[in-house]
Amino acid sequence: MDAPSPMETDTTIVSEVDTAIIPQTDTAHVQETEAAVLPETDAAVIPETEHAIIPETELAIIPDTELAIIPETDHANIPETDDALIPETDMDFAPDSDMAIVPATPATPLDNEQPGSETQPNKRRRKKSIVWEHFTVETVGPGHTRACCKQCKKSFAYITGSKLAGTSHLKRHIALGICPVSRQRSQPLATYTPASKSAGAYGSATDPPKRRYRTTPAIANVPLDQERCSLEIAKMIIMHEYPLHIVEHPGFIDFVRTLNPHYNMVSFNTVQGDCVALYLREKQKLLNLISTIPGRVNLTLDLRTSNQNLGYVFLTGHFIDSDWKVHRHILNVVMVPYPDSDNAFNQAVVACLSDWNLEGRLFTLTVDQSFSSEAVIANVRGLTSVKNPQLLNGQILIGSCYAHLLSGLAQDAFGSMVDTIKKIRDSVKYVKTSEAHEEKFDELKQQLQVPSTKDLLIDDQTRWDTTYHMLVAASELKEVFACFDASDPDYKLTPSMDDWRQVETLCSYLKILFDAANILTGPTYPTASTFFHEVSKLQLDLTHAATSQDPFVSNLIRPLQEKFDKYWRGCCLILAVAVVMDPRFKMKLVEFSFSRIFGEDAETWIGLVDEGIRELFLDYFSPILPLPEAPMENGTESIIKSELPNEGMPQEGVSHEELPHDGTVISFGDGLSDFDVYISEITSGQQTKSELDQYLEESLLPRVQDFDLLGWWKLNNLKYPILSKMAADVLSIPISIVDPGAVFDTQSKKIDGYRSSLRPVTLEALVCAKNWLQSGSSETSNAFVKAEV
Repeated sequence: MDAPSPMETDTTIVSEVDTAIIPQTDTAHVQETEAAVLPETDAAVIPETEHAIIPETELAIIPDTELAIIPETDHANIPETDDALIPETDMDFAPDSDMAIVPATPATPLDNEQPGSETQPNKRRRKKSIVWEHFTVETVGPGHTRACCKQCKKSFAYITGSKLAGTSHLKRHIALGICPVSRQRSQPLATYTPASKSAGAYGSATDPPKRRYRTTPAIANVPLDQERCSLEIAKMIIMHEYPLHIVEHPGFIDFVRTLNPHYNMVSFNTVQGDCVALYLREKQKLLNLISTIPGRVNLTLDLRTSNQNLGYVFLTGHFIDSDWKVHRHILNVVMVPYPDSDNAFNQAVVACLSDWNLEGRLFTLTVDQSFSSEAVIANVRGLTSVKNPQLLNGQILIGSCYAHLLSGLAQDAFGSMVDTIKKIRDSVKYVKTSEAHEEKFDELKQQLQVPSTKDLLIDDQTRWDTTYHMLVAASELKEVFACFDASDPDYKLTPSMDDWRQVETLCSYLKILFDAANILTGPTYPTASTFFHEVSKLQLDLTHAATSQDPFVSNLIRPLQEKFDKYWRGCCLILAVAVVMDPRFKMKLVEFSFSRIFGEDAETWIGLVDEGIRELFLDYFSPILPLPEAPMENGTESIIKSELPNEGMPQEGVSHEELPHDGTVISFGDGLSDFDVYISEITSGQQTKSELDQYLEESLLPRVQDFDLLGWWKLNNLKYPILSKMAADVLSIPISIVDPGAVFDTQSKKIDGYRSSLRPVTLEALVCAKNWLQSGSSETSNAFVKAEV
């Protein structure tokens, strides 16, 4: 086909919004095809069609070629797109012209190319892209070239080996105002922009680029939901404990209006009402859940005070649902004006039982002696006996928090070594508060080749675990501290070797307390059976240390052991009952542990556990015992015994074989009456064994580390229908009243001034709703019990 002359071709109009991408080639061929295909090859093949429409692209760039061949068409239209993105190729911008008229001729060798050398590599021409007015090319290594901005001197990837990064990112750096120097000087990059109708077909090369934003039509067309937005603001305030007045803060209002200027910001009263409404909705969900649980609920009471000396009682419910999942939810926050009074907790307990329909469904109540006197506990005990008389006459009340106990023991240990710990703390501060001191310390550590991998840290004295970690890290670096004064003459705080020995001894016993408390910090709350072995082991360790021949050890541990022994004797029975509900241990672990702790008195304590667990089982068994009835029915068959009217005389229709010697007749007509009597006799003895006896007589399960205790009871629920209810209540007994994040706290939590200024109902709504939203009323945690023995 003969190539038309340049005058015989139509003109192609290049859209002002983008430029047409035509691959960089050395030769151009025209090929007759159905569509216009522009492959990235050495030759650009453009079909000879009626209309050649170049596909929609991000940026249309005319390649570096000697001749750009445009197909013989009426018009080559380039559609306008939302975003103009420059492909990652070494393309140059088309020169500024009104129209590009290029003859469509067969491919011919270029002037600088040998004819027929199709495999010869391309030669690059001088760069014509306008971005090179703002960038220079710098070679940073073999085959590695970067583009450097002339204004801000920032470098960008350009050529790495055979990979070409292109110029699109360079254009954006200048055109979009990313370059700080260009932005300040207001020197926009000259580029093609969509021309207005009055400006003709093309815009000026110096027109500033128009920034475009790509939007998703599906999202852009969504109408504003005022109520949904207000609900999300209320949820945000609850979850992150923001003040309710945040909706009146100018900065927050401006931020929301930036997101959507049509949103009407809610007022303080409105958002307060939204928070309470959200609380009521979640409360109804939790009420529905509690109403479906087969067992009872355990409560813990925690007291927090405000700067005005107002008390706030936090009541938390612990229970296991019908799917054998552990739940732990804050049920109420009750403000008590006089927290020091003997009846301070009574009001809170009564309000909780009434609010959640728990009268008659309370199992245990856990308080702490750190903020309650004997009179307070006695009043609460009397209240539970009246409100909840079913179980052991309401006497299951735990009077101490395990986490508070361990925290108190750790603080007592620190108090016995105040001066020594202060030396260690001051030495650590000297190193950590100066970069120069820390560098010297690290250099000395390397010189001495101390193998410790621990880093020094300054402790937070409101958390005793940080003090423990500080002492452990410092004691492992004691050699460095001992020589540090030689490297730094200003260091005058070197502890003696006797100080280090005492600190190491202290840390060995603090580790026992730390490991015991660390169980409470996990993502899932452990079942009560977990604590029996931990508490009994700690009791043994402290007892042995208190009788140590080392006077330092005995003087250090004896006060701790006396305090812990009081706790042990007060809670060992309930912990023992809990571990009996573990089929891996049952009574065997109780017998083993008590024999080591109580010695000759072990049998007495074991008898108390056995008596207590049987009494507790009867409390569950008694409400479902059937009243005696006669005759006793079993399915559709019945055994009816009646006295013979005339002794020795057979009744009509009854054979002599059916007449027992005691003068009674059994009315069966199939001749198997003796067999039924036999079965009844041999099974009557088995029926006298309770579920508890059957459970205790079965062999122990193998002791594996990851044992799903609650999952086992779920599988055996039908086998032990009564005992399983008792197990669910016992295993959900809380041993600690604090949150996992406050286990190591040395100070009781306070209600800040802002929250104490809120109405009590609003404060309760904010606290409880946050707890419920975090855990979910129906969302639970699996309790996988890890054996530590």
